[in-house]
Amino acid sequence: MTTLPLITHSSAEDVLAWGQGRPVTAAAFLNDVRQLAAALPAGRHVLNICSDRYRFAAGMAAAMLTGKISLLPPTLTAEMVRQVKAFAPDVFCLTDQPTSIDAPQVSWMDALAAGAASVPDTHTRTGTYAVPQIPAAQTAAIVFTSGSTGLPLAHRKRWGGLVQSVRAEADRLGLLDGRRHSIVATVAPQHMYGFESSVLIALQSGAALSCAHPFYPADICSALATAPHPCMLVTTPIHLKALLATDLDIPPPDLVLSATAPLSPQLAQAAEARLRAPLFEIYGSTETGQIASRRTTASAVWTLFAGIRLDAAEGRMWASGGHLEQPTPLADELELLNAEQFLLHGRTADLINIAGKRSSLGYLNHQLNALPGVLDGAFFMPDDKVIDDGKVSRLMAFVVAPGMAAATLLTALRERIDAIFMPRPIVLLDALPRNSTGKLPRDTLAALARAHQPKGVVDAL
Repeated sequence: MTTLPLITHSSAEDVLAWGQGRPVTAAAFLNDVRQLAAALPAGRHVLNICSDRYRFAAGMAAAMLTGKISLLPPTLTAEMVRQVKAFAPDVFCLTDQPTSIDAPQVSWMDALAAGAASVPDTHTRTGTYAVPQIPAAQTAAIVFTSGSTGLPLAHRKRWGGLVQSVRAEADRLGLLDGRRHSIVATVAPQHMYGFESSVLIALQSGAALSCAHPFYPADICSALATAPHPCMLVTTPIHLKALLATDLDIPPPDLVLSATAPLSPQLAQAAEARLRAPLFEIYGSTETGQIASRRTTASAVWTLFAGIRLDAAEGRMWASGGHLEQPTPLADELELLNAEQFLLHGRTADLINIAGKRSSLGYLNHQLNALPGVLDGAFFMPDDKVIDDGKVSRLMAFVVAPGMAAATLLTALRERIDAIFMPRPIVLLDALPRNSTGKLPRDTLAALARAHQPKGVVDAL
């Protein structure tokens, strides 16, 4: 049976995490993991909602030690929790703060205290440092995506595949050069990107994760100010744009990583200039995990991770090899340049066709957000595109642009996009309801559209 280590820190005194300015050693982490594991209840499925990144990591590791599976849904709405409970009736919730989630709950601190009563600190007492070995075939987590029927689709992630994926990422980013990076992340550890690039990558590269989950620019600056160097900032385009829009003195990291949506070249260039650090992007999905990267200021081309290949079949692109157990379809329009490189042209679902003209929501959003004065913006195409009498419902746009009028935005957009794609209406908002990873789920945009679309607003072709 093939096994892989839970962590790759070579010494018991290696720093694995930073919290409130204090280091947590690898030995201390393993001790917490063993004590948590001793106190977890019998259920096989764990809904780990710990907001502290270290506590999430220790809870995830404790679950693996006891053969349990961490469930990582995209949201924690009441409906999603009901669906998770239907999928795994034995699920319990591991939390480090009060929550109203309707599921059996286990307090992280209470479990640690209960486990400490039965599991001694073996390293302190004996001086030994034994890293647990996890079977490569063991299911470590199940992540969920939205299915076409509205029910979440479960995707099992085995320990071996996760380890192979994050080690490939660490190698691509230069984290295996022995310098022991610290990792500050604005994305939640429960998100696939945050799970891989802020938690697992630290455990599998000898790095140290920051316990914090900074969201606002001031919090990001505070976390960067206390992080030891070299330091990697793991973030998203929306967090990055908000950070650069401030006049705060940003402590420079040594490396910046972005994902969840492609960066524009302009934003990437501005980020590298302001943060004085190279910026890389990760490409992947919940289904595949990460499979490619690029340095956006150097090239628009994405380079696949070692062992990953792309093939066109059945009208779409499929990824296989590397950490992927089977060929997996991608939801994006990709242009293969060679066996290792490709261009990204947007999501298949984002492609729109109005009166015979084609574009993508990604392209339109890029043009909208490139307008001076626009802080954030997103186009939305309602489902019911065709109306009687040869009319079509029009694109809408939700925009955060303090002090600007809708008419001014329309005039500026006319210089950038075809008239057929002009939004009607433009809705000005104080902020867009993005989730913790900076994304705008379609159902969120649909709710905004229902709230702001005047009845009968259609335009003739």
